[in-house]
Formats: sequence, C-alpha cells, structure tokens
Amino acid sequence: MRLQSAIFDMDGTLLDSMHIWNDLGPNLLRSMGIEPAPDLGDRLMVMTFRDGAALCKEEYHLSQSVEEIMDLTKAKVRTFYENEVQAKPGVKKFLSLLKMEGVWMYVATNTDRDLVEAALKHTGLEGYFRGVMTCAEVGAGKKDSPEIYERCMRRLRSTKKDTVIFEDALHAIETAKAAGFRVCGVYDPSAEADQDAIRDLSDYYIRSFEEMFETETLD
Repeated sequence: MRLQSAIFDMDGTLLDSMHIWNDLGPNLLRSMGIEPAPDLGDRLMVMTFRDGAALCKEEYHLSQSVEEIMDLTKAKVRTFYENEVQAKPGVKKFLSLLKMEGVWMYVATNTDRDLVEAALKHTGLEGYFRGVMTCAEVGAGKKDSPEIYERCMRRLRSTKKDTVIFEDALHAIETAKAAGFRVCGVYDPSAEADQDAIRDLSDYYIRSFEEMFETETLD
C-alpha cells in the first residue's frame, strides 16, 4: 500500500463508536413517547448532525427547535466521547508507523468538530493528524459528495494517486471510489451486511488494523 497521505473516517474506522450512533435518534424519540420508523437509524447514519435533527423535527412534529434536539443528543455523545470511547485495536500503532514514515494524515468525518476533538483527545489520537474536516463544515455528506475528501487532499498537498482513504461505511466508499480515490475498507460490525460489497469495491480491505503489521503493507 504505497501512500503519501491518508484520510481517515473517525467513527467505525479509527474508533469503536458506531454503537453510540446507531440508536441515538430512535432512542431520543422513544424517550419522548414516540415510536420511530424501523429505518430511521439507517437514514440518520448518512446525515450530518443538523440534518438529522431537522428530519426528526419535521417527520415527528417535535416541539423542540433543531438546536434543542441537537443539544439533547449531543450531550449523550459528548459524555461517551469524553469518558468511554476507545480506539480500535492496532490504530495507534498504525498511525505511529505512518507518522514515522512521513505520511501526512487528516480526519474526514460526519461528526461535529467539538465532538471529534473530545474523542481524539480522550483516545490520545489528536497528535497524529494535521487537521480535521467535518461534513457540516463542507456543507455536504459523504453519501452526496466527495468534497470532504477533495478538501482534505488539498490541505495535505497530495494527489489522488498518492492518497488512501480509510472508511468503514459502504456509501462513503462508493463516493470516494467514484471520485477516483484509492480506498481501504475497514471492517466494523455495524456494517456487517455490507462487507461483501465493501470488500469488492475497496482497493484494500482489513478486518483490523492489527492486520497491517502481519505483512509489509506500506511497501
């Protein structure tokens, strides 16, 4: 895997954190006495935080403002990120190796910046990256546009042929590949049903970052 720069998704890729997101919206509605549609969690997963809050407000006729809905859900995520979240096995060792090799790295995530910073600080990963880019800052989600990857690449002063994107979600991998990037698919249990498609579409595929030390993957 030859690379000059690397772009990492955060939740489900660097961090073992997808479980906090999977039921976040549905559980919020249930706490209000509202039973959500069975597919709500899947729909929210590909949206920015604000867009997801707006969808819940509109479809479930919530009296709270979008900002209030965001605050309610963010509080739960922030507590998790500040106190509990863990990096996936092998992540820190792999990032250390890349940094030692002179590879520049960026985080490209759907999660809001303040939460990202809390999570990276708690896990001790913040020092490996030259910066963070969020979908909210870009104004488009990964399902709809590769703009977040394009911007990260420019900030890394790299090119598509020299950049590898690490992602766990099929919709994000589809977007990155369609834009001409090389992608390493990263296994996460939250996307179990998509693993065959992810494996077929990705240039590289790993079940764990610990696999990266079994062979000379950077050559």
